[in-house]
Parts: sequence; C-alpha cells; structure tokens
Amino acid sequence: MSVLLSDYDYHLPGSMIAQQPTKPRSGAKMLVYDRKRDRVDHAIVSDLCDFLPTDYAVIFNDAKVIKARLFGKKLSGGKIELLIIKETKEGVLALIKGKVGEGTRLIFDRDLSAETLSLNGGGERLVRFFEANETIGFSRLLIIADRIGKTPLPPYIKRAADADDDKRYQSCFAKTPGSVAAPTASLHFDPPLLERVRSRYRWTEITLHVGLGTFKAVETDDIRDHKMHAESYSIPPVAQALIDSKTPLIAIGTTVARAIEYYDRTRMAGGECDLFLYPRNPPRRLAALMTNFHLPRSTLFMLVCSLIGIEKTKELYALAIKSNYRFYSYGDAMLII
Repeated sequence: MSVLLSDYDYHLPGSMIAQQPTKPRSGAKMLVYDRKRDRVDHAIVSDLCDFLPTDYAVIFNDAKVIKARLFGKKLSGGKIELLIIKETKEGVLALIKGKVGEGTRLIFDRDLSAETLSLNGGGERLVRFFEANETIGFSRLLIIADRIGKTPLPPYIKRAADADDDKRYQSCFAKTPGSVAAPTASLHFDPPLLERVRSRYRWTEITLHVGLGTFKAVETDDIRDHKMHAESYSIPPVAQALIDSKTPLIAIGTTVARAIEYYDRTRMAGGECDLFLYPRNPPRRLAALMTNFHLPRSTLFMLVCSLIGIEKTKELYALAIKSNYRFYSYGDAMLII
C-alpha cells in the first residue's frame, strides 16, 4: 500500500524493450496470473479464450491513433517538430521541439500552418491551425495530418516510424480518431482472435483517447501528489449497461480499466477522465485485466500494482524478465484474472 515513488521501481535491461511488433499480432507471449489460485501460466495471446471465464464480458477501446507528429519550419527557416495532443475550447494543445514564443508562425506541407497562442506549463503549447490562411477545426486538421503527419511512436522506440507502423501501431478495430498513443493491449488482437472472443463472450467498446498522461513521469516522492493528465472518453449506452450490471468485466488495456472505474464512480458517460488507480485507490468494478508490461515508476505500473499488490507485481515482472518477455508498447501481454 506504499505511496512512495521509489517503491514502484524495478530494473529492466534495455534490450528487452520491444522495438518491433510481434507477427502475427496474437502470437505474442502472454503471462497469465490467476489471483485466486496464485498461479502463473505461460501462454500466447491467441490462447486468451482458454483462460477467460465464459461469464465475463470483454470491453475494448476503439480509439484510433492519429498521425500526430508534424514536421515543419518557422518563418525564419528553423526546423520544428510538433506533436498534436488534443483539442480544447481555446485551440489545440501541442508539444513543439524547437524554440517558439507566443505568436510564432509555423509552416507545414499542404498549405497547413499554425500560430502559437500561449506557452503553457509542462512544455505544452496552445496552437491555432490554418489551411491556406483560413482557420480550421480539429476534424479538418486530422484529415490533413493523416496525409502529411507521422505515426507518433513512443519515445522508447528508438527508430523512426515507417509505413508498417501506420498499421501495426493501430488496433484492428480502431475507429474513433483522437489518440496520440495506442491502447497497446489492443494491438495483440488480429481478426481471427477478435472473432473468437466476440463469438464466445458478451463484448462492447468504449473510447478513451490516450494522451500525454501515458508517458508523463511521476515526479513527486509521494505518488498521491501526482496529477494525472485528463483524457477525453465516451461510454455508449451498451457499455454503461454492462458496467451497471453484475457481469464480471475484463478490460482490454489500462485505458479501458480507467474508463470503467471513472464511470462507475462518477456516473458520467463522457468528458475528461483523470482517475489515478494505485494500491490505495484500487479498482472497484473490474474483475480482470489484459495489459502489456509497463515502465517502472509509471502510473500504468501502479495500476497493475493496484490489482495484485506491489510485491506480486514485481515478482511477476522479474519472472517475465527471466523468461524473456518483451516489454512496453510493442511487447508481450499480461493477463490478470
């Protein structure tokens, strides 16, 4: 039940951070932990239905990753790199590599340009976008970004995104654009596995757009002082009914876990989710979780600890390292039932 950041650390050799996705998707390894039996099995993702009880309902995140990384230049000629974060009422939040001030004009391809409106905390910039000098909305920006932008691979993948990443850093059921990172547990599903799951279990989808909070480091010694980034979410009526029922739920990914728990506590079917799940604030509604292996000291690692405790999580992560599991976004899976 510790709240000390240092207690959520572990050592991971850099060689175990996956730089390429597994092919096929469902061929990734899967460490299965049965909490009631305190039992570990080593399987592959395509075996999911062999472990998941038939009375469970499965909830997916249908968020679609946008080509959020844009390369351009200032009017002075200096190169810049802009990462779209999300839409706000005032404009678009973004991160910008390259020195900019308020009012700096940025030029991109396809008649796209932008102006920095303000320099916000945490390195974020509020930006307004233009097409042929006419102000455009977020939906039009996403259309242009899809043509000229790059897939925003996480910073621990030490290579440039290529055409294969445009498909593989996207779930096969993604349909609602707006995320700047993939809900990575979803990346393990291919059409055959998805069909098996949907034919055997009750299932539904929610949307939670992954934002910078996924990669934001916890910088406070007491994790209770950490402020989560809010991420937009939507839970349709079918998903609301399942959450409101007595049906055991498995979340496919930490994003789904947070959306389920936020709705269960607030009864709000949409808006901004800033729920922080950790051992002193554990899930109340969730029965099971499928996820990847996460960064030390991260809020995602803490979420796993909230389900099975710090010591058990560290024990299973040590086993995964010893067993050569691949870590992070393109890595292997962990199933907690």
